Amino acid sequence: MCKRDGIRWPGALEPQPPVIRRQVEALAELCAHALENGADAAPGAAEESVADRAVSELVDLADGLHDPALVLLPHLDGGTLTDFRIHHVNSRFLDPAGRSRATLAGALLLEAYPMTAGESGLFSRIEHVWTTGEPFRAERMALTALVGQVPLTATADVGLSRHGRGVLLVWRVLDETARLATLLQHAQRLGRIGGFEENVATGEITWNNQLFSLYGLAPAAGPIPLEQLPAQAHPDDDVAIGRFLRTLLHHRRPASTAFRLRRPDGVVRHIRVVAEPVLDARGQVHLVRGAYQDISAQHWTEVALAATRDRLAHSEQESAEHSRLALQLQHAIMPPSRGPIDAPGLRVAVRYRPAEIDHLVGGDWYDAVVLPSREILLCVGDVAGHGIGAATDMVVLRNALRGLATTGAGPAQLLSWLNLVAHHLTDHVTATVVCALYDPRTRRLRGARAGHLPPVLIRDRETTTLPMLDGLLLGALAETGYEEGQVQLEPGDTLLMFTDGLIERRARSVQQSLGRLLTTAQDAGDDLERRLDHVLTHSNADTDDDTCLVGIHLR
Repeated sequence: MCKRDGIRWPGALEPQPPVIRRQVEALAELCAHALENGADAAPGAAEESVADRAVSELVDLADGLHDPALVLLPHLDGGTLTDFRIHHVNSRFLDPAGRSRATLAGALLLEAYPMTAGESGLFSRIEHVWTTGEPFRAERMALTALVGQVPLTATADVGLSRHGRGVLLVWRVLDETARLATLLQHAQRLGRIGGFEENVATGEITWNNQLFSLYGLAPAAGPIPLEQLPAQAHPDDDVAIGRFLRTLLHHRRPASTAFRLRRPDGVVRHIRVVAEPVLDARGQVHLVRGAYQDISAQHWTEVALAATRDRLAHSEQESAEHSRLALQLQHAIMPPSRGPIDAPGLRVAVRYRPAEIDHLVGGDWYDAVVLPSREILLCVGDVAGHGIGAATDMVVLRNALRGLATTGAGPAQLLSWLNLVAHHLTDHVTATVVCALYDPRTRRLRGARAGHLPPVLIRDRETTTLPMLDGLLLGALAETGYEEGQVQLEPGDTLLMFTDGLIERRARSVQQSLGRLLTTAQDAGDDLERRLDHVLTHSNADTDDDTCLVGIHLR
């Protein structure tokens, strides 16, 4: 029980372990604080005041340390310890992931540093110290932190101690200064960089070993002052070096320049020097700090690149002329915009959008022509590849289909013949095409497809795709058959025939792209020209391919 003159037990106790003694001392301190604040004070408030004061003292202790330190408070869930909350981060702390102290303060330890629960067992050590009150010390403990999901490990001496309800975590990374110095030396060696510092007032100059190596000098030869830099350089670089020294020493601003260094061994190296002045209280230059870098390899690479650019200039000119001719050929047959074509019972409008990149001139094509049988040939195709070869192949197939269509054969037969043309009479051309014959007397549309996307039918603001008929792309096999289908059209129907450049997206399936097209076409108006413009405008294809869109409206 608690008395004003101390804590008493009915009889003498046996010697207690250190853990029990510390708990008794904490209880005595709590009782004493309660008595000092008056008998009417609430016990819970007294206990909370003592705990808060202990945490405040622990924060002051952490801030007075020269090593990184964290103040941790227990995080309980239903009375069970599940984690520790980072209550305070002292000013010496540097987070390996570059997070600020304010970001870490208040975070849970396992969320901020999940690796503490790993092989090092640091979290279990913290939990043990908080539970038992026994301090923990470890030398050369491996501390691991995740930096951009990459584990980085450092070796440190770690100390843990409990103060009231808080735990103080202190660590000292071993040989950090030496390790950073070694990293800097390796970086300078790999980058062929030499550093220097020159005291303008006293003339004292400090060079590192790498700078002596760049100059081809032994360290015993002594460093060379900046003012003597023109004597070490090629005469043609005097103007650049003079401008560098004036900016640095007279205008007192950072400066850099490139020059050719003539070494004592006769070797000429291309060097870049960058330096900054350090001013004293009067604004005068006190020190000059900087670095030299050997850029010889970069210089000769630039020389080689310049020669390569000269050789490529002619090739680029030829390529540009090649693309220009291909584009002219394509535009001659497939103008970007073509007004309505009046055919018996039909209005046909066309939109053609070339690829955004000139050298990607492709082989998309379309045709709409009245045949001697008074049927109307409607077709859209896409030749594989780009450039003038694809454009000329497209002309061959388009004209061949026109000629074959005059025989009066059906769409399936026409594609079988056109496949023979692609396989035998061209240089390994492959292409997709959808071919249809419309009879204005019966409004019947017969069609076949060779590996192409099916047309879209718009009727009474409802959109759907025509059946996916079987048919291999042109030129793949010497002989193949094609399935033919037909659909009965009605006045007011609109048919859209298109190439895959209208809908293709790299991260979306063909079915998803077709679904978006159906929605876009449904939202367009009734006017054929506006409908095509709307569909083309809202196309979000991302394959940089050319696009052909044909609209057929029944009157």
